[in-house]
Order: sequence, then structure tokens, then C-alpha cells
Amino acid sequence: MAEDADAAQPYLPTSVQLARMLDRAEGPRVSIGWLVEELGQRSFGLTLFVMAVIAFVPGASTIVGLLVAWPAIQMMLGHEAAVLPSLVARREIEVGRLAPIIGMVAPRLAWVERLIRPRWPPPFHATKRLTGIVMLLLGLTMVWPFPFSHVVPALVIMLLALAYLEEDGVALLIALAAALVSLTITGVTVWGTVETIDWLDPARRG
Repeated sequence: MAEDADAAQPYLPTSVQLARMLDRAEGPRVSIGWLVEELGQRSFGLTLFVMAVIAFVPGASTIVGLLVAWPAIQMMLGHEAAVLPSLVARREIEVGRLAPIIGMVAPRLAWVERLIRPRWPPPFHATKRLTGIVMLLLGLTMVWPFPFSHVVPALVIMLLALAYLEEDGVALLIALAAALVSLTITGVTVWGTVETIDWLDPARRG
């Protein structure tokens, strides 16, 4: 019955949901756990999107690559929404500091929503666990200590996250194809590096 009620409700873009979220705050501060609960099923997409953006900060990609595993594994297990560690969920943020950030992000997200929008939901729902596996693999490739090796995986995670946020099956399939290319490139790079080390070190070949 609950699923039927949810299906009957009109679709609310993520940008609108973000813009209205703080209106429901009951005090001057809110916890990170509360923010995730307000996002509901979209918490996976937004969490992974933010992580992918942070991955572009110099030196942060290795840490982000490991952190991606947390929501990715929950997706693989079929969870409906992201569940943060209690230590993180209890941390509080001032509404006054959060409001300007949401005010900056929401209009830009609304522009992206013109291209990525709810389409072709069956493959989106059917590939939920597959998406989690791909996210996990992409996160692990960002740990690889090779210059700029994190750029492509981070971009693909951003696309996957946006597709998940907006329930866009078309964008999801495109992102999964891009993920396959990214993982292949990483695999070839790792194999080439190992082969080069073997060629430079005859003792290893012996």
C-alpha cells in the first residue's frame, strides 16, 4: 500500500526537495543523519555525488575512494536509503551555514535536471545492486596511486549519482557503459605498469 501511495505522488525534482528541506528544520542546528533521512531514497545519489565532487580536491581522491565503499555496499545489499555511521550521523550543522550552500547548489542542480530526468524506470530499479558494485569498483580505482587516475572514475560516479538521483534509466545505462570503459582503462594501466616493472627488473622475471 505504501509503495502505491508513493507511486501516486507527483515527482518532485531533487533541486526542489533540497530547496524546501530546511523549511522542516525544528531548530537552529540539524544533524547529518536528519539531512540524510529527509532525502530518503535519494540519499544514496546525493551522498555519492558529493563524494565524487570532493574527489577532485588535491589529495582527497584516495580517502574518497575508500569512503565510496560505504554507500556502495549498502546499495549492493538492497538498502532503500543510505545509513551513515552513528559518529557521522550525530554531527550537527548550523542551518544558517547550510542554507547558502543549498541556495547555491539547488539552481545548478535544476539546470542539470533539464538533461537528466525520470525516464525508463524499469532498468533503473533492476540494476540497483549492479550500480552499487560498479560504484565500489570505481571507488577502488581512485585509490590507485597514478597521476590523474581518479579523474575519469570521479566523473563517472558523478554521472551515476545524478542518474540515481533523478531515476533516469537512460542516463544510468550511459553511465554504466562509461564505467566499463573507465574500469577497462584502469585495468590496462595497472597491467602495463606491472609489465614495465617486470621489464625493468630482470630479477623479477627470473
